[in-house]
Amino acid sequence: MSPKDTTAAFDASQADAKPEPVTAPAKPARKRSRRVLMLSVPLLLALGGGYAWLTGGRYETTDNAYVRQAILPVSADVSGRITEVVAVENQPVEAGDILFRIDDEPYRIALDQADAALAAARLGAEQLRSALVTAQGRLDAARQVQALREHEFERQTELETRGVISNTALDTASLTVQSAENDVTLAALAVTQAAAALGGDPGREIDTMPSVRAAISAREAAERALAHTVIRAPASGVVSQTASLNIGQYISTGTMVASLVEADTSWIEANFKETQVGALIPGQPVTVTLDAYSGLELRGTVQSIGAATGSQFSLIPAQNATGNWVKVVQRVPVRIRLESSSDRPLRGG
Repeated sequence: MSPKDTTAAFDASQADAKPEPVTAPAKPARKRSRRVLMLSVPLLLALGGGYAWLTGGRYETTDNAYVRQAILPVSADVSGRITEVVAVENQPVEAGDILFRIDDEPYRIALDQADAALAAARLGAEQLRSALVTAQGRLDAARQVQALREHEFERQTELETRGVISNTALDTASLTVQSAENDVTLAALAVTQAAAALGGDPGREIDTMPSVRAAISAREAAERALAHTVIRAPASGVVSQTASLNIGQYISTGTMVASLVEADTSWIEANFKETQVGALIPGQPVTVTLDAYSGLELRGTVQSIGAATGSQFSLIPAQNATGNWVKVVQRVPVRIRLESSSDRPLRGG
């Protein structure tokens, strides 16, 4: 058989064979993928919207926030030279712990002088009371003498009427009565003066008299000054800025020589933008994270919102009444009270 015949035979066999049917893609699989796509897109949109609502619109956040702690200036109520320094830099102290001492010798002398002045004032008050008793005794004696002189004058008058004595003797008796009356008047004035020196109340306590009370106050002031030569911590905290605390240094009354940071009383001062303050209400819960301690999260509440922006409390407030004014978003301080405690120390600033 020639090649031509072979080709023909082959073609004939191909012609006799039945063509295989073409398989169409599965329609259910395409419908499932389309259905999954239609459901997943709204679901993703809903999840994204919910996340944005939970993390965005419901919360106000700021990084402009600081830990605040009360800083008490340490100073002396009396002046003097430092004789002993007990506290050192960054030393934790409790309320009442000794920080340093001032030379107390001048104040001990002043207290002794005040004690002597108080004793003298009490002695003077006793003398005033004795003077009143003496004046009252003189008044009683003068009245008795007056009664005797008056009785004598009456007897002389009766004798003069009978013609037994002369008019001269009667005049002498009259002068004697007048002198006795004058003595009574002077004695009564002395009693009044002695009672006035006692405040009009002869029976009052010695320590309630004005002169004694003044002496007692002076002694208490001297005793207080002596006690304040020992400077103690006004509260619990950490001592700082002790560079001025040196033995032999003279300090004046009220001069700050150190600082005491109350580490146990911490709060957060967050400076929110003025566009955020409208959503803040005292009492709202707050979550606080600290840059110093990774992973530490504290809980708190909004305690108060500042009455003015921070720029209003600056030394020189900004003056915006100019033609080239540019609007700048201001920040309002918000005080946050911490409700959860931390085992790690918080530091102001």
